[in-house]
Parts: sequence; structure tokens; C-alpha cells
Amino acid sequence: MREMVLLCPGSFAESLSDALLEAGALSVSVEDADLDTEAEQPLFGEPGSEPNSQAWMRNHLVVLLADGADPEQMLEAALQDTGPIAELPWHLRDVPDADWVRLTQSQFGPISVGQRILIVPSWHADQMPATPEPHRIAIQLDPGLAFGTGSHPTTHLCLEWLADCLPAQATVLDYGCGSGILAIAASMLGALRTVGVDIDEQAVQSTRDNAIANGVTVASMLPDGLQDGQFDVVVANILSNPLKVLAPMLAGRVRPGGQLILSGVLERQAEEVAAAYAAWLPMSVWQARDGWVCLAGTKP
Repeated sequence: MREMVLLCPGSFAESLSDALLEAGALSVSVEDADLDTEAEQPLFGEPGSEPNSQAWMRNHLVVLLADGADPEQMLEAALQDTGPIAELPWHLRDVPDADWVRLTQSQFGPISVGQRILIVPSWHADQMPATPEPHRIAIQLDPGLAFGTGSHPTTHLCLEWLADCLPAQATVLDYGCGSGILAIAASMLGALRTVGVDIDEQAVQSTRDNAIANGVTVASMLPDGLQDGQFDVVVANILSNPLKVLAPMLAGRVRPGGQLILSGVLERQAEEVAAAYAAWLPMSVWQARDGWVCLAGTKP
């Protein structure tokens, strides 16, 4: 894969970027051509406002090209849309092949959640404890393309509830399971049976793969595959709007005397989410962290 690096004055940077995208560029980024020189100029607006300009006096447009794309033809087509511009110097450079997903993931190291849970990304598998620690579980996790590295405050809140409050031999439904981290944690913390459900087939597969890697059994499936039945614990770490829409179904999956755990909810959204479930069970804030809350309730 190649990039075209194009020198462009600020007055044309935005329009030419748009035109290059229309002409087939995979992406266009704008960089200060005078960065780290005496001619470098700051680009900012007033606090809390957008910058007055979206480009510098002299800019490098870094244009990612699809394999086989002709940069001269692309630039010619783009310039037809922007009007006449003086000749713009440009050059090509190779972009080294890389697994960008893995490079992004590599920034996540092992994460301790409370006193009982350690999450070890698969790319740090060499840091898995050689022998299990008493009263502590270590989860090896490879999220793949699914949501859930274990780093988000809402995931921490749900994990801490499971570590502190999960009844022995409980049946658990993890709705919106993503990487399967909550279902796997529940199983490793002593749940009798865990089920993971997600609308994304990649998440369902990720949950299966992670369960196998951790030596536990999690039945994972799309929503249509979930059979009738109720659970001792239902946990859903999604977002407030889907949680409100799903209220009748999620509440219906909790057995009488069972518990419902919800997260992905901002503190300011807690009351409205609780109100959506009030017809079936009372929900209240169990814990809050970094502006997010975990709601918990017991079904009468």
C-alpha cells in the first residue's frame, strides 16, 4: 500500500481533501508541513470552541491510496472539483504492511479488577499466572473484532458486581456479551450455567473462542437462538437507549427473586433507565465510576 504526500496551502486543504476522497482516496489526513520548525504555528480556537481554521498555512495532505490506484489520475480528477491551483509538489511513499488491529490492541496490558479478577490480553499471555491464586481468577482475553477488552469503567463495574455479589451455582445470562468477558468471569466465579447473547456474529464467535481458551463452557448465540427460560442473574452492559427498549425482554428473563445488572449507563441517565424497568422490578445505582453507573435490582 502507498501514500501520496502532497504540499498544499491552507486555503485549499479542506476542499482538496474532500475532492481526493471523492476521487477514490481511502483516507486523507492534514498535517502541518512546518511541524517542528521555526515556522510552526499553533492551530487552536478559544477554550471550548472549534479552531477558526481547519488547516495551517502550509499543509501536507497524506493520501492513502488503494492498491493499483494511479495518483496522477486521482489528483487530476480532484483538481477538477476544486478549481485551479498552482502546481502542488507531491511524492509517494510506501506504507509498511501491519496488523493495525493488533497494534492497537497491544496498548492494553494486564488489568486488575478489584481483588478477585485479573484480565490478561492474549498478546500478553506470557504474563498469565503460572499457578492460580487463591480466591482470584485470571481471564485470558482476545476480543478480536468484538467489544470488550476489559478496560472500560462499565465492564469493571459489572465484573466487580459479579465478584462481590454473584450467588453460588447461579444461572447467568450475559446479554450483549461482546468478547464474552462477563459470561466467562461468571463461570469462573462459580456460576452453574452461563449464556452469552449478542446481535453480532463476530462477538458470538469471540465469546466461544475465549470460553475455550479459559477452559469454561459458555453457550453463546444470536438473540434468535436464545431459548425460553429465566435466569438467576441477567447482566447487560450495553447503552441506555437499547437498555430501555429491551426492558420488557430483559426483565422477563429474570426469575422471581433473581437479579438484574445493567451498565453502559451515564450517571445522568440512571433515573430514566431505572424508570423503564420500574413496572417489573426496582433498579437503583449499585456503584458509580468515572461518570458511569451500574444499576442493580432484585425481581419480586
